[in-house]
Amino acid sequence: MAKLDETAKGVFIISVTPFTDAGVLDLESTDRMVDFYIEKGVTGFTLLGMMGEAPKLTMAESRSFVQRVLKRLNGRVPVVVGASSPGFASMAELTRAVMDDGAAGVMIAPPGTLKTDDQIVTYYENAVEAIGSDVPFVLQDFPQSTNVHMTAGVIARIIKGLPSCVMLKHEDWPGLAKLSALRAMSDLRRVSILVGNGGVFLPEEMERGADGAMTGFAYPEMMVDVVAAYQQGKPDRARDIFDAYLPLARYEQQPGPGLAIRKYVLQKRGVIASAALRKPGPKLSPLDIAETEKIIARQTKRLRDIG
Repeated sequence: MAKLDETAKGVFIISVTPFTDAGVLDLESTDRMVDFYIEKGVTGFTLLGMMGEAPKLTMAESRSFVQRVLKRLNGRVPVVVGASSPGFASMAELTRAVMDDGAAGVMIAPPGTLKTDDQIVTYYENAVEAIGSDVPFVLQDFPQSTNVHMTAGVIARIIKGLPSCVMLKHEDWPGLAKLSALRAMSDLRRVSILVGNGGVFLPEEMERGADGAMTGFAYPEMMVDVVAAYQQGKPDRARDIFDAYLPLARYEQQPGPGLAIRKYVLQKRGVIASAALRKPGPKLSPLDIAETEKIIARQTKRLRDIG
């Protein structure tokens, strides 16, 4: 598999990690999930992300899951693996392993201990020294989770100083001015920018210069179709599609039960055998499920209406 580079675009799906009801890694569902995402048109995968329950996996399980996905994909699309860690030894170990297995690059989010611009830049310099400057990496800007606030200026410093930074995962809430500022910097090497947050700001982010999405949603075809419509110069069609899915995308972005809702819908769609999250994790109430079903029913009707 070729390494990730600055030309990446489309939809890199943040994959869930399937478990059985007993909390065991479900590799049969993993195969089915890979096929489903490919069928829906994704252009890449991101594994062991924050919505992939990565902290709940052992190193051996992480390797097993990544290897299973890579084997099933057989080089059809690139795979990015989340390698974020406060310590560089574990980051380097996982990075070496997954790159040897055939990953295209890794994603690195900053630890919450970083408070100043210089600390943030130094952290990424040290991270690249640890994993090797030959490994392409995605800079994840997700302040809602990390509590690290990166300005456009500090992101530009990292991109300028570290050629192996080939992509920004833009996941501020929504950080539209930051995205515009980065795209307006004429002296900045153009890197790929893919956006997160379940795609709830996807139309605005595409219009500000994003190249696509790197996030999860129980209906990945929404993001695929919206990005494709923008690429075809059809912004009104893109927004019609987006509007049809927005209620569920919004509902799925709840702090706490959001991933449980996503897994419930993926199970309902026949993608994974169990909607279980590995403990600790929330379970949906009957009312949560009823609300989800109501939203899906209205979504189905809306999609029929727009054709």
